[in-house]
Amino acid sequence: MAEPATLPPRLVLYDGMCAVCNRAVQDLLKIDRGGVLRFAPLQGETAAAVRRRHPEIPPDLDSIIYVEATDQGERVSWWSDAAFRIADAVDMRSVALACLRRLPRRLTDLAYRVFARLRYRVFGKLDVCPLPSPEVRARFLP
Repeated sequence: MAEPATLPPRLVLYDGMCAVCNRAVQDLLKIDRGGVLRFAPLQGETAAAVRRRHPEIPPDLDSIIYVEATDQGERVSWWSDAAFRIADAVDMRSVALACLRRLPRRLTDLAYRVFARLRYRVFGKLDVCPLPSPEVRARFLP
């Protein structure tokens, strides 16, 4: 499998089997009116290529990963850092988000990891990764 020549400037890797993650992607598609974000499931080729290039990503990580192009190459983030960076990318502002950003990163990461660990039990798991609608299909990578 060939490595992709270039990734989009802002890429969200998400668990394609997670009901919460898929809902979050649908919400981001509505919020991101400028279309700056692109998406790919963690179970796909794009995510596999990103993981090969970034061995610092925990191998058992099965939740959101945010990849952004910088002058120095790709920057990857996960857990609450990824969520905050995605919110910045789509210019999402809220009082709750502002309060969360003031908390120590260790605390927000812990909360994120606990939620990620419980999400299948609480919200369920999809049998298959849903296909995006034709209107937004171009914003998804394999």
